[in-house]
Amino acid sequence: MAAVTKSVDVAVAPAQVWDAVRDWGRVHQRLCPGVLTDCQVEEGARTVTFAGGLVARELIVAVDDETRRLVWSVVGSQLLSHHNGAMQVLDEGSGSRIVWTADILPHDAAERVAGFMDLGCAAMKTTLEG
Repeated sequence: MAAVTKSVDVAVAPAQVWDAVRDWGRVHQRLCPGVLTDCQVEEGARTVTFAGGLVARELIVAVDDETRRLVWSVVGSQLLSHHNGAMQVLDEGSGSRIVWTADILPHDAAERVAGFMDLGCAAMKTTLEG
């Protein structure tokens, strides 16, 4: 199994960043506009559409306000046979650090997933600091 970890520091208070992350039904507006173009919500899940047309259905596993951590799992993907993702907002100086991890199979999908995560981190920094 491949494990990919990315992080991005933002000059925004952790409570503000967590408010955007935990609003998981508006990820395409509040965190990653341009990278994600749509998000449809159903009970306990969301379906996100990437700018390139890729669509992913994500089951929301946990939303933990105490640790500021969101966990989800991509299901029914043609690209991935297993995915578990987590995003956590940490205190970092006068701002925040967003740590994003993904455990994925097959292992050879790691490079592509890491690329999506890099785009997402750049979008989050621009959007949150904008």
